[in-house]
Amino acid sequence: MFNVKSLIVLTCIAFPMTAFAQSPEEKGLEIAMAAKAYDRGFTDFTANMVMTLKNKSGQTSKRLIRIRSLEVEGDGDKSLSIFDEPADVKGTKMLTYSHGLEADDQWLYLPALKKVKRISSRNKSGPFMGSTFAFEDLSSQEVEKYTYKYLRDEACGELSCYVIERYPAYKFSGYTRQIAWIDTEAYRMVKVEFYDRKKSLLKTLVSSDFQQFLGHYWRPGLMDMVNHQTGKSTLLEWKDYEFKTGLGDRDFRSQTLKRIK
Repeated sequence: MFNVKSLIVLTCIAFPMTAFAQSPEEKGLEIAMAAKAYDRGFTDFTANMVMTLKNKSGQTSKRLIRIRSLEVEGDGDKSLSIFDEPADVKGTKMLTYSHGLEADDQWLYLPALKKVKRISSRNKSGPFMGSTFAFEDLSSQEVEKYTYKYLRDEACGELSCYVIERYPAYKFSGYTRQIAWIDTEAYRMVKVEFYDRKKSLLKTLVSSDFQQFLGHYWRPGLMDMVNHQTGKSTLLEWKDYEFKTGLGDRDFRSQTLKRIK
């Protein structure tokens, strides 16, 4: 008959500790998957956004944008941006079908031309409407867009955060890596550092003023992106969030983009 000590020894031989150990890469992927799962089920939302652009000299300009987003199972989300101000961009609409490792499908309606144009979006690193945000910064954060590595836990303001490194799997990304701070309670991404193709720190995004909706889903009220190399910054102020408004695929069709109000 085996005693307890013998059983422990045999268990360790059959199942060495390394079999139970989680690598930093596995833990990083687990955190990313948990964050995605936590936000699943929001269905759709609408919001108003004030985009404030600031140049190196401190001069600012503002754009007012209406946002609509639709959750898509098994793919990236669909989003629609409608520009209301200033006058030179009023009526401009951008429709995006986000994907993971493929180029996004994207259409642009320019009221001056009164036509919808499909645009090449292979280069997701391009700036979004002259801001310090790239297209890839604003697309839905699909897990397969990156490979991951857990670095550590640490305090981030009043929260406790996982700190993970993620490496873009999309070959046309403008980044070599990102370091993200994700809170351990509700998986809010409170800070991201972006490193360019030369592996130098390019930008830092800080999100704050989080609000909870439907008793579960968290969204930031403020997103501040600073480009350390140019001295420019962009502040996104999100307002008037509404969830599960009844949006569907019919509201995100390129064929009707011209008529959408």
